[in-house]
Amino acid sequence: MISDLFSLNVLIGILTSGVRLATSYLYAAIGETFGQISGVLNLGVEGIMLVAAYTAYIVVLQTDNLWLGLLAAIIVGLVMGLGMAFISVTLKAEQGISGIGVFLFGLGLSDLLYRVTVKSPQTVTGFQDIQIPILTDLPIVGPILFNQNILVYLAFALVPIAWWVLNKTTFGLQVRAVGQNPEAADTLGISVAKIRYITVTLGGAFSGLAGASLSIALLNIFQQNITSGQGFIAVALVYFGAWQPFRVMLGCLLFSMVNALQLWIQVLNIPIPSDIALMMPYVLTIIALMFAARVAFVQPAALTKPFERGE
Repeated sequence: MISDLFSLNVLIGILTSGVRLATSYLYAAIGETFGQISGVLNLGVEGIMLVAAYTAYIVVLQTDNLWLGLLAAIIVGLVMGLGMAFISVTLKAEQGISGIGVFLFGLGLSDLLYRVTVKSPQTVTGFQDIQIPILTDLPIVGPILFNQNILVYLAFALVPIAWWVLNKTTFGLQVRAVGQNPEAADTLGISVAKIRYITVTLGGAFSGLAGASLSIALLNIFQQNITSGQGFIAVALVYFGAWQPFRVMLGCLLFSMVNALQLWIQVLNIPIPSDIALMMPYVLTIIALMFAARVAFVQPAALTKPFERGE
């Protein structure tokens, strides 16, 4: 019955799931925020997440060491982010096309490695939920916010840290300057290439974290195309959040809550066609992009524009 959705226990379940599902969006979107503010659009986020998710999964499967798997995913993200930076900043390739290339590379590589190394699907023991004393016992908000795994807590802690770095530090000022007016930044002695390399590589590391959060914290398994478009949604969320970490977080929560809702609709056997339920997050992506088009004027002026010193 559709009325079951409005029971307190189900609503708490939806909100709890929504907070947990926001983790991968948050890591990827916050990392992409840094890159876009510096002027580089990375559409390869999805591909990086896929390879990192596989890497984290296979390392944990072989070693039973979650932290080693997480570290491996971050390193893979760093390397792929560095590759994207080289393509976009040094080679000055068209960022949209090169990003799609990175995505296709990640999709194909993760699929190939999975087929070669994993003969049959196997689950791993992922990060377990950590109850925060006293806070967990709070009515309603306790189980929703304070009974999550460590990667969820770190993802939400990342939001104020990212805001502080971008708005209150010299590095953040340099990132924004490079994204708004790279020529002026260059005349002030700021290395445009260096800043963009740092932000895109950092974004790759966060995409690696996003992928790992799926395979060794949320699903505890790897499967082909495990991300299901989350990397592209994360890119859209940066536009939706107008390049501001807290607004990006709200966008992540909105998408994850819709995703949690469609999962609960299926769990409760509510008479809504499953295909329609599965479409909900993607329909919301389109709506979000339509909204983002209205606030596009706030985007970094040099976004997607290669910088050539002396132009």
